[in-house]
Amino acid sequence: MQKSSLILATVAIFGLAGCLEGDVERGVAGAGAGLVASEVLGTDRTGTILAGAAAGVLCDDAGINGCR
Repeated sequence: MQKSSLILATVAIFGLAGCLEGDVERGVAGAGAGLVASEVLGTDRTGTILAGAAAGVLCDDAGINGCR
């Protein structure tokens, strides 16, 4: 039950990342989602946080819908 709650929280964080205005805000949201994802997936915490932060910062540059 706890893993499903963490997965839902990750999806919510990534969904809200598109509503944020600046790269820093999206980066922080991505880092938070990366932290949750690392706990769910059992991956390296630091690497997953950095990947999430980078995805948040660069999502608008990549042309992903919802990022401003």
